[in-house]
Amino acid sequence: MATSSSLPFLLLSTLLAAIVVLLQSPVSHADLDHQKTYFYACLSNKVWTNPSAPVSVIGALYTSTNSSFSDILNLHIHNKRFNRPNTPKPIAIITAFHESHVQAAVVCSKASNFQLRIRSGGHDYEGFSFVSDIPFVLLDMYNLKSISVNIQNGTALVEAGATLGQLYYKVAKNSHVHAVAAGVCPSLGTGGHFSGGGYGNLMRKYGLSVDNIIDAKIVNVNGDILDRESMGEDLFWAIRGGGGASFGVILSWTIKLVAVPPLVTVFKVNRTLEQGVTDIVYKWQRVAPKLHRDLFIRLQHEVRHKTVQVSFIGEFLGRTHRLLSLMKESFPELGLRKSDCLELPWVNSTVFYTEGPIGYPAEALLFEAKYPAQIYFKSKSDFVKNIISKEGLQSIWKKFIESEIIVMQWNPYGGRMWEISASATPFPHRAGNLFLIQYYMIWLQDGEDITNRNLNVSRSMYEFMTPFVSKFPREAFHNYRDRDIGANPSNGTTNVDRARIYGAKFFRENFDRLVKVKTRVDPDNFFRYEQSIPPQKY
Repeated sequence: MATSSSLPFLLLSTLLAAIVVLLQSPVSHADLDHQKTYFYACLSNKVWTNPSAPVSVIGALYTSTNSSFSDILNLHIHNKRFNRPNTPKPIAIITAFHESHVQAAVVCSKASNFQLRIRSGGHDYEGFSFVSDIPFVLLDMYNLKSISVNIQNGTALVEAGATLGQLYYKVAKNSHVHAVAAGVCPSLGTGGHFSGGGYGNLMRKYGLSVDNIIDAKIVNVNGDILDRESMGEDLFWAIRGGGGASFGVILSWTIKLVAVPPLVTVFKVNRTLEQGVTDIVYKWQRVAPKLHRDLFIRLQHEVRHKTVQVSFIGEFLGRTHRLLSLMKESFPELGLRKSDCLELPWVNSTVFYTEGPIGYPAEALLFEAKYPAQIYFKSKSDFVKNIISKEGLQSIWKKFIESEIIVMQWNPYGGRMWEISASATPFPHRAGNLFLIQYYMIWLQDGEDITNRNLNVSRSMYEFMTPFVSKFPREAFHNYRDRDIGANPSNGTTNVDRARIYGAKFFRENFDRLVKVKTRVDPDNFFRYEQSIPPQKY
């Protein structure tokens, strides 16, 4: 029988009594020094003493007076846009080692009237998980990364701070015929990746990560730890694609593993405009969603030497000879050859998709970058429902060459993605879509003028694509955060109508159900950020 893990009654009573005294104090919460005093006093309370915790919550606390503060803050910031001297910094960082530390972060931040930002990996494209314009506490989950694999049951329990690479490696150590339906970047934190959808190259066969989650643990606004049974099906539905950070702090996921053969086949074939890539891409649009669901072919568009190069990057859940037979029958225009193909275990294919050298060991999945961000980055997304004509493609290539530094990835639909209802999870982008586009650009040069110029290039390309993509609303993928499509102020003064601007793009008709769940579990909107789900009263 599943139960909620609440704070022990006597200890909770002691803590609440202390908080009442603090809240009744004549000192205004607008005074930051007093807010900090409240916060540290709350963290120091014995309620957070836990014999099983490897370190007290105070031992996991970093403030600006700590020599390691900047190192901890920068550890998982991958985008230099949000690591500038003028970027707002947290008043404290809690690097949770234990569930009780997460409970403390929630209860004490709420009592002290601090915002709480939750970071599990640092791939947040707009920095919402670690930047705020008002005083905030950063809860960093990266130390909570245990993984338990049960091959007999075909499941894995993974804590929110574990990366996809760590999860893939651990599963492969237990089985060569099991995998995880999730993304291709090994440094993604599972807490945020799964709660936003979890998009990857097994989706045509098995759907998204959220389609394979069977349980979860979350800390709610009261500091209670809930599993699927104790949180209820509505909240369990909401955190699987609606963004967990709107509803609480994800502690862990229990996921259903999926079956893969001992060897899969991967390939990467490059074609340029001069090699007839327009005709090939046009045919790809027609066949990619209808190919055998064991086959996933992503397109990656780049400008090389003043021409467009499209890379056809594929993974097939089987051997080369069967792949070549399917390609000859359904997509001969690509001209795939045996020499283009490489057979390897599924776990090694995840390294291949990161463009690591051929033969790179699976241990590369365990690598964790531990240095300040070196690049500037901007991303946007679109969904395509109708085939783009050859004339349309040619106009895109022309605009694309003008942009020069933008990269596009087109990810095909079909298979399992067309079979799951749009309301099964908050992720609504199912049947009717042919492919998802991610636009991204990377630059290295410092300077506000350079950043603004590149952001404008990104917006110009996005605007140009308007006729070719979804409409009413123009849909967007929640995990590809994009402030441009709408955002709230970070102080929580938003309302449902304002949130609907981006909410309809991320969640379509599911937005209203998410608002109802939010209203029930967090009516005062403690868990919030610029693109969060608000409760009904706001």
